[in-house]
Amino acid sequence: MSGLSIRPATPIEAVVTVLEGSDVVINLAGASILGRWNPQYKKTLRQSRLETTGKIVEAMEQCLTPPHTFLNASAVGIYDSYHQHDEASRHLAEDFLADLVRSWERAAMLAHSERTRVCTMRFGVVYGEGGGAMAKMLPPFKWGLGGKMGDGFQMVSWIHLEDLVRGCAFLIERPDIHGAVNFTSPEPISNWEQTKTMGRILRRPVFLGIPAWIVRLAFGEGASVMLDSKEVYPKVLQESGFEFLYPTFDEAMGEIVRGRG
Repeated sequence: MSGLSIRPATPIEAVVTVLEGSDVVINLAGASILGRWNPQYKKTLRQSRLETTGKIVEAMEQCLTPPHTFLNASAVGIYDSYHQHDEASRHLAEDFLADLVRSWERAAMLAHSERTRVCTMRFGVVYGEGGGAMAKMLPPFKWGLGGKMGDGFQMVSWIHLEDLVRGCAFLIERPDIHGAVNFTSPEPISNWEQTKTMGRILRRPVFLGIPAWIVRLAFGEGASVMLDSKEVYPKVLQESGFEFLYPTFDEAMGEIVRGRG
């Protein structure tokens, strides 16, 4: 197993050398979506995804023996906030994030050929003991300052980090699966229910909440990541026989807290 960090100055020949004869490529590149989306950061979000993916695809085209599987990260931000979604949903959002995800998936799908299949993994919010979204969420709750975002009614589609890794391994072993695959727990949860669960497991009060206007003031257009509702279901994974270790947020949160001691 080899890792590859691709920068704008990375020569395509270097990428070809790593990919030549490899079985699988997993592309997780991309600047964090959590941030204030000013014009410069939007440019960073696009470049870190599209340019890296484009370079990988170009390198695969130059390989004499390209990888047989290309797993490319994607996001549930492609879906709108008003419907329930599985991979067959045609109710897509019309905003910056959805446009970015569509462009990202189109760039990845250019690698599809008779020799290479492509899966675009539409990640929900990823929770794990090692960091990510949970690293930002836990401290306020431990200080007794945790609360809902906005009205708390927005649905959160999420996945435990361990299930994400297991899902990647599952796709590698299933050559019949291609295209979009939702990487989300089968049980999405509202932000308010999530907040109450965290308070109960951490044994902390959850009296406070953050009004939507404060979130928008802090993050600008990027506040949509925290305030928009995404109710997404992993139909492809489940119908293919994948079993989640952490199907409920209660189970996932309990494991994360135990792991942190």
